[in-house]
Amino acid sequence: QVRVAESGGGLVQAGGSLALSCEVSGRTINSDAMTWFRQRPGQDRELVAAISWAGDGTYYATSVKGRFTVSRDNAKNTVYLQMNSLKPEDTAVYYCAGTRKTIVQAVRLDLDENDYWGQGTQVTVSS
Repeated sequence: QVRVAESGGGLVQAGGSLALSCEVSGRTINSDAMTWFRQRPGQDRELVAAISWAGDGTYYATSVKGRFTVSRDNAKNTVYLQMNSLKPEDTAVYYCAGTRKTIVQAVRLDLDENDYWGQGTQVTVSS
């Protein structure tokens, strides 16, 4: 059984930083493209970042480009999302997901179209 545990969320002031982690157990992620989604209050879920299985390819939504950085440590079966210069509009539940598909295919998937995903971690940015 694959388990996905996101952590690192919390309350931060605008302009601050948070680092999210996504630890996967029950499956080795070193062949999986990994993605981060978020769902802001009252809005549709959106993909914010993705990383290829080797870490040599990344994708960012326009709204977070230049502020967020996705990375991975396959030895630790963990993916990270470093979030800097946070804005109140970044307030959302952040989810991690993984798929055996390529990153090009992965960025076209909704959260529940991945092979596995987590329950999310809340990020709240105060103004």
